[in-house]
Amino acid sequence: MEVISNILDFLLHIDKYLIKIVSDYRTWTYLIIFMIIFAETGFVVTPFLPGDSLLFAVGALIAKGETGLNIYIMGILLIIAGISGNTINYVMGNFLGSKVFKPGNKILKIEYYEKTKEYFNKSGGNVLIFSRFMPIFRTMAPFVAGVGKMNFGQFTYYNIVGAILWIVSFLGIGFIFGNIPFIRDNFTYVMLVIIVLTILPAIIAGIKAKRSISS
Repeated sequence: MEVISNILDFLLHIDKYLIKIVSDYRTWTYLIIFMIIFAETGFVVTPFLPGDSLLFAVGALIAKGETGLNIYIMGILLIIAGISGNTINYVMGNFLGSKVFKPGNKILKIEYYEKTKEYFNKSGGNVLIFSRFMPIFRTMAPFVAGVGKMNFGQFTYYNIVGAILWIVSFLGIGFIFGNIPFIRDNFTYVMLVIIVLTILPAIIAGIKAKRSISS
């Protein structure tokens, strides 16, 4: 429970943590934010790391002009982080897929593997782009694409497009709107709204999936 409490505190007061990080590490802040975004998109076990809220907060902090950080350098680095993270995730899924989906496996059946492979080769592109804006799905989608043996060239194209749209959107929105007095003075509540809005699609999808299984 303490870990969850600490994560929630970081998410809701991410602006204060960022100010301390910039104060303590200066230009190393680029690398720290890069690694968070890379890990959040690159490893299936780290979907709890901040993504959307972090990008918004970073954009808002840079807009103040007191950090010495450059919005364009940050944007380029984070796009690279998002692309490379998803690629690592895909490679792991590609490597593990054929090893865990085997004939005789009653849970991870080989039929599921074949259906996943067929689906991602047909409609995986849209999933990869839209999942960028949905926590948990953002982390799972490239792994599942790898499991499904999605064509790597096709995956790379949608991976790049999705990363650019995601980073530019949230970083840009934070940079443009983050220092509006109302938003700045109620930053904690803004972070809470962003978290709820980004997690809500995953909750709705989970409920729908559970209902379809039950029926």
